Amino acid sequence: MSSFCTYCRAQDYTHEYRTFDIFNNNYELVKCNNCKAYFLSPNPNAEQLLKAYDDSYYGGSEDDEKFEGFVEKGLNYFRYKRAKQIAELTQNKGRVLDVGCGNGRFLELLSKIGKIEIFGTEMSGSSARRAARIKNINLKIGELEATTFSKEYFDVITLFHVFEHLQEPVKYLEIIDNILKKDAYLVMSFPNIDSWQAKLFKGRWLHLDPPRHLFFFKPKDLIVLMQKRGYVLIKETYFSVEQNPFGAIQSILNLFHKKRELLFESLKGNESYTKETSKLTLKLEKMLFIVLTPLFVSSDFIASFFKKSATVELVFKKKP
Repeated sequence: MSSFCTYCRAQDYTHEYRTFDIFNNNYELVKCNNCKAYFLSPNPNAEQLLKAYDDSYYGGSEDDEKFEGFVEKGLNYFRYKRAKQIAELTQNKGRVLDVGCGNGRFLELLSKIGKIEIFGTEMSGSSARRAARIKNINLKIGELEATTFSKEYFDVITLFHVFEHLQEPVKYLEIIDNILKKDAYLVMSFPNIDSWQAKLFKGRWLHLDPPRHLFFFKPKDLIVLMQKRGYVLIKETYFSVEQNPFGAIQSILNLFHKKRELLFESLKGNESYTKETSKLTLKLEKMLFIVLTPLFVSSDFIASFFKKSATVELVFKKKP
């Protein structure tokens, strides 16, 4: 079956290694020889993607959050830190769009810091319904489209672990180019395919997340790409207590199970996926996560020094 690059649509690529998803579909990670993106081959089809984004992906019930209580509380801490960062960029005012805003909690926290108008896009589902409950949010349910917002409308646009999910990333960047003001900011975080974790765990790496993560760039390659689009890199961050230690722990656990992401899915309450795994095993894995996290926080500090951490956040400024 022929495949094409998710980013540039070229069909010239080099094979890297095999991987599989939680539904036992097999893929290969390949590298595009045209734009240097890494992508899944064969390309996931519409049916596979629909299944990958069913209600179990968003976790919990419509009235609950995605993760179990203690995890969700921890995530709120990191959302607040992101909100503070974005508020500083906007000097506590202006318009902020969060593409793929999830439950909208980051935007809610942001709106409480200053006089900031909050906008979000989210695909239809339980996360969008959670976001819709937030006061003062301007929510667009569905894809970001060229006609959704006016030209040069936003002071900051954020894509927190969203870019790698996009089926038409170039189209999204073109829209963002149009609706972002001059001298405004674009903030992107995504898995680092050039990380030590990616190279060590390969097809069992948590942040590969097939079939939802459709493509990857090495940070240095995406920086060059964005510079060609008229952006200047002003900050890059590799250290992430939120993302990277758990990525290492879950990837290690993946080595010992036929199924991948058992701990991650159990934290979302996905009992249909974890039902064949004993409750004792899942409890022990949760305890292991708690015990090992400090160790992997320390190791991530080292990895971040060499720009080899599992995830990266880039802050770009649009040229005038």
